[in-house]
Amino acid sequence: MEHNLTNSILNRIAFIGNFSPRLCGIATFTTDLCEAIAAQYRQTTCIAVPVNDIEAGYAYPPRVRFEITEKDIDSYRRAADFLNINNVDLVSLQHEYGIFGGRVGSHILELMRELRMPIVTTLHTILRDPNPDQKRVLKEVAARSDRLVVMSKRGVEFLQEIYGVRPEKIDLIQHGIPDVPFVDPSFHKDLFGVEGKTVLLSFGLLSASKGIENVIAALPAILARHPNVVYIILGATHPHVVRNEGETYRRSLQWLAQEKGVEGQVIFYNRFVSLEELVQFISAADIYITPYLNEAQITSGTLAYTLGAGKAMISTPYWYAEEMLADERGILVPFRDPAALAEQVINLLDNESQRHAMRKRAYMFGRQMIWPEVAHQYIASFERARAERRHFIPAGFAVKPLDKRSAELPPLKLDHLHHMTDKTGILQHATFVVPNYHEGYSIDDNARALIVSTHLEALGNETAIKLGIRYLAFIWYGFNTASGRFRNFMDYQRHWLEEGGSDDSHGRTLWALGTVLGRSHTPALYSMAGWVFEQALPAILNTTSPRAWAFAIIGIYEYLQRFAGDSRAGQVRDELAERLLRLYENNRSDEWRWYENRVTYCNAALPHALLLCGQAIPNVAMTEAGLESLGWLADLQCADAGYFVPIGSNGFYPQGGDRARFDQQPVEAQAMVSACLEAYRITVDNRWRKEAHRAFDWFFGRNDLNLPVYDPTTGGCRDGLHPDRINENQGAESTLAFLQALLELRLSENILTTTEG
Repeated sequence: MEHNLTNSILNRIAFIGNFSPRLCGIATFTTDLCEAIAAQYRQTTCIAVPVNDIEAGYAYPPRVRFEITEKDIDSYRRAADFLNINNVDLVSLQHEYGIFGGRVGSHILELMRELRMPIVTTLHTILRDPNPDQKRVLKEVAARSDRLVVMSKRGVEFLQEIYGVRPEKIDLIQHGIPDVPFVDPSFHKDLFGVEGKTVLLSFGLLSASKGIENVIAALPAILARHPNVVYIILGATHPHVVRNEGETYRRSLQWLAQEKGVEGQVIFYNRFVSLEELVQFISAADIYITPYLNEAQITSGTLAYTLGAGKAMISTPYWYAEEMLADERGILVPFRDPAALAEQVINLLDNESQRHAMRKRAYMFGRQMIWPEVAHQYIASFERARAERRHFIPAGFAVKPLDKRSAELPPLKLDHLHHMTDKTGILQHATFVVPNYHEGYSIDDNARALIVSTHLEALGNETAIKLGIRYLAFIWYGFNTASGRFRNFMDYQRHWLEEGGSDDSHGRTLWALGTVLGRSHTPALYSMAGWVFEQALPAILNTTSPRAWAFAIIGIYEYLQRFAGDSRAGQVRDELAERLLRLYENNRSDEWRWYENRVTYCNAALPHALLLCGQAIPNVAMTEAGLESLGWLADLQCADAGYFVPIGSNGFYPQGGDRARFDQQPVEAQAMVSACLEAYRITVDNRWRKEAHRAFDWFFGRNDLNLPVYDPTTGGCRDGLHPDRINENQGAESTLAFLQALLELRLSENILTTTEG
């Protein structure tokens, strides 16, 4: 096939993803794709915009023109500005949830929303059973992309059936591979000291999901038949695994080899090799093995590379392997079945003609996957995207600097949070801005602080884990193992003032622990949180406070996002949700759409909890009750002038009585922000986004006194509104209420589909 290498309509292409020398499969792919197109289309300028997962970044080549900080949402906006003003004709985006910041990689949406040129997105992961956030993110990525590239037929099917993507928007382009000759395995064996040996090979960044232990377990049976076999395990441990777990998995493999008596036949090459070295290793292999443990893998660069080199291959039946090794290009064995694996290795080694026929079929199939061919297919996709583009930059478009963006949330300032936190935990109260030691600590506030620190971790704040450890330690210390309940109040001398705290403090602490378990990526935190959560969960069923139930439900929901199979937690959630729904149905009337005969404090948490359960169980009645009661509460708390007016704590609002206008508390605004964001996530009705921002604006002076409650000079929040003045004390509850509202807005703005403008 002949290709015109000079007449592409694209003068400047930007590639967004990871980039070499970062050690990961996405970095290798992005670099190879970028370089292949640059080599084939010499008049097209290719630039790279990588994502950095470490503060120092990497020693990138000159092709890298702008670097994104993974967990800094502002750097994604700056990257969009950079691309918009640098005459980029098209963006080639590599999408994988784990490489971008925000919940399930949602930060990339902020960049995509602001780009003004066509986007062609290559999808490296397409989940068959995504959770709601994963599905929502991928659907928006798809909607904001002009074309989507997938590497397997199954990927095409998933996009259409699960994510609702039109088939004409999808291009199937195979994973690119280097063009290597079809050589005899013996040619390179002397380079590795295995001449005369039969070589089994697995390579790639090492992690527990790779299933290498099953090959080692199969070796005794293989060696009994073919004692000349050696097994090479090539590749460094994945950097993220090293960071979080060290070399535990590699050591377990070494111990297993010793236990099986095969340590002399297993060779570990613990490093990330160059492409040239990799080709030599592959060439030396007689049989390549991918023993992955999970079917949910839509592509595999290691399998593609080896297929293109014409290797005999044995694999577990993950999705990509099923497709690539069809038509006798390889052999599939069941997951976690060393005996079956050993049987197939022995069969291939016993049948040389079968093995060589398999090699030839694989090599011929791989000719369509070499990088020059793949580069031409990508350019064709890019040019289609450019030709089909319907939305161009409007006249007069100009990039706005960050401080001029109308929707920008205020900067995060944690000075007062740090002032209020000592070696024990967060103190309850302050006199003006000075921590009040006389009032000591509460588990309520440390639970709030743990929620805030977990959100800070999601946004990449460098102090988040240190703070989280402090607050979690307080909670752990506050747990009374004899009663299964949490103590609440502690004096400054670290003496508990009670054996058991309130129902609400117990529920709120479960909320905090569940948030850690559902969102944190720090093993030291979620391991401890899991133990306490499990011990404390049963006691919530003995409480009588509806707010305690609501707080616990929110925590259980967060927990089940990661541990959906925990049936006991699901049963507790269902029981508490039924109680809330019965309360609502028993108290509701056309004029009074509430759960009790008065509206008191943290009110929006009640509909918030029902909304979560309505979606998770699922239960339509709960969703409808949650939306109805939240709508009634929003109308009740809206002044004639259109600003947020929370129910006052000086008397609350009894049914048939007068509602208290003051004292207005920051926790009411935070609860409203949280609940309305959840309502928007469920309904995508822009009313709820507006309600969330209406409540948040209360902190900045859009309130009855026209005075700001948030103090931008300290990062603290004043303790509320009296009828005639602000309460100038900046206690923990108020400051944490503001921070939680701000952080949840930041996280939601990154993950939820924008429906305006």
